[in-house]
Amino acid sequence: MKQIIISFGILIACLAVLFQLAKFSFWQGNIRMEIWIAGFSVLFLVIGILLSRGMFRQEVEIKAEVPATTEINEKQLLKLGLSKREYEILGLINEGYSNQQIAERLFVTESTVKKHVSGLFLKLDVERRTEAIKKARELRIIA
Repeated sequence: MKQIIISFGILIACLAVLFQLAKFSFWQGNIRMEIWIAGFSVLFLVIGILLSRGMFRQEVEIKAEVPATTEINEKQLLKLGLSKREYEILGLINEGYSNQQIAERLFVTESTVKKHVSGLFLKLDVERRTEAIKKARELRIIA
């Protein structure tokens, strides 16, 4: 994600330079420079589209990696009242991800993850992440 932001920043800086060149060439009456600037603008547009397509493709791949367990006790899930998002976060905690990593994978803020983790702790009646994993395994809601 940081690479994409840096890439777009560089593209915007180059575009600003091109605008300044266009302004200069307008006063000098150099039409050929404007053609080059238009060509570079189209090139930057294509690069931006390709980068954004890569970003959305990455989002789909990440969502496909969210763990899905096959042998879960659905009665326990209903009894506990875990939301779908809390269950996703529980699975990611089980895989060893930190709150920040979970937030990045699910495209939410870290404070949102903390809120869901807090809800998990209340519903599972635990105080720590390791206790939550242990209890979830005992209740057979994660593998």
